[in-house]
Amino acid sequence: MDRFVSHYTNRLDAKGRVSIPAAFRGVLARDGFEGLYVHPSLDAEALDCGGHALMRQIEGLLTTLSPYSEEHDAFSTALIGTSEILKIDPEGRIILTETLKTYAGITAEVTFVGQGSKFQIWEPERFKAYLDEAKSRVRAFRKQLSARHAAENAPPGSQGARE
Repeated sequence: MDRFVSHYTNRLDAKGRVSIPAAFRGVLARDGFEGLYVHPSLDAEALDCGGHALMRQIEGLLTTLSPYSEEHDAFSTALIGTSEILKIDPEGRIILTETLKTYAGITAEVTFVGQGSKFQIWEPERFKAYLDEAKSRVRAFRKQLSARHAAENAPPGSQGARE
């Protein structure tokens, strides 16, 4: 599989290292990148991580913006200018820098969360709160989609049909 899926919680060791889940290391290896791109998430107190696929997504986004526009500069700064490339040791561990740990509120444990072409690293309690909120938002969105689907597929002349 070439996607980051599921979530895992691991402890930082006494030297501040944490093991990347084996499944995630496999995706990175197939991607052909020997390290890990990491940047603070734009929308959460978490870290966005990945390999070449993540950088291709960022570059794809940037190509949609005028090269010298304020928007291009803002995205470049936020996504590339704050990125760090972390080395993965032979045992599959990384050392998160103090800057990254402070941003995400990480102290003793981290939760790795798969998101397809990238994954995030969270402080576990923050992730639990975010996951609860995300599930609530998805349930509300699902209800909206269901109502829209019912209205679009109602027989002509019924109250739910579009006019």
